Amino acid sequence: MSKAKTPSRLARAIARYLTHKSALGHRCHQAAWFLRRLRRYVQTGGQRDLNARTFDRWLRSFQDRHPNTRRTYYRSVRLFCLYRRRHEPGCFVPSAEGMPKLQPYVTPVIVEPVQVARMLALASQLPKANGSPLRAPVLRLAIVLLYTCGLRLGELRRLTLGDIEQHDTVLRIRESKFHKSRLVPLSPTATREFQNYLRARRKVFADDPRTPLLCNRHCGPAHAYSQPGLQHAINHLFEAAEVRDEQGRRPRVHDLRHSFAVQALIRWYQNGADVQSCLPKLALYMGHVSIESSAYYLHWVPTLQRLASQRFEQHFGHLIPGEAR
Repeated sequence: MSKAKTPSRLARAIARYLTHKSALGHRCHQAAWFLRRLRRYVQTGGQRDLNARTFDRWLRSFQDRHPNTRRTYYRSVRLFCLYRRRHEPGCFVPSAEGMPKLQPYVTPVIVEPVQVARMLALASQLPKANGSPLRAPVLRLAIVLLYTCGLRLGELRRLTLGDIEQHDTVLRIRESKFHKSRLVPLSPTATREFQNYLRARRKVFADDPRTPLLCNRHCGPAHAYSQPGLQHAINHLFEAAEVRDEQGRRPRVHDLRHSFAVQALIRWYQNGADVQSCLPKLALYMGHVSIESSAYYLHWVPTLQRLASQRFEQHFGHLIPGEAR
């Protein structure tokens, strides 16, 4: 038998760091993903360990990412290297001055229902792939759950069959942001889409409650989609369906969560609901501590302006002197 390959110093250091962070109660899925990607990059390049030149080349491979994303990667690697230096004084540590500058907040692109309909139609036409036998059903369900439930992409990826409750009508989101869990009821149309997906899934994958809800065969019999892989597939649908705003900007995947909140507000106005009393329900549904957190996702789009103005005129228009225009 061949002797097992000894992990590199970098691999051992990454394992120690992730174990340390987990022991402190931190969820470090993203840090684990890109630190292991960094380790593979170093190994593929034939280097024995991380150094300044290799780190610079690795960081340049993320030039297509937003500066704030690259800043997060840079800062996380720097924190890892600072931790490592406690045990290995001579190891490389990226300088604080080289960290990408923080950029202003980007206004989200609010996706309209007609645009989502185009995306779903295109997703249904996607062919199977060797590693993704459920490519079309997976992307259809991903779009439906992100848009109609306001899920975060990480929450969607982590769903398992065991998280489905109440006859396929409720999703249990386990320990998401800030270690919060919640129940997310599905609308009747989302439930039908969900049940259609489950029927297709049962023809390909076993009904093991521990397996990922959205799965492929790239790294095993039932493997969860990676965050970059699922993100890339949804961005491709944005492009194919020509989903852009009036300035020609394409949405980010997280903009679907913003769109969910705005569309909920629009429906309340259209149905004559008491919007103020509904806001705590929105916060609970989205997994927020208070309505202040949900307010971050509520944007003053033209449709809301029109509906709010109409409601104001209906209730208080008679108090304003002058002829109606």
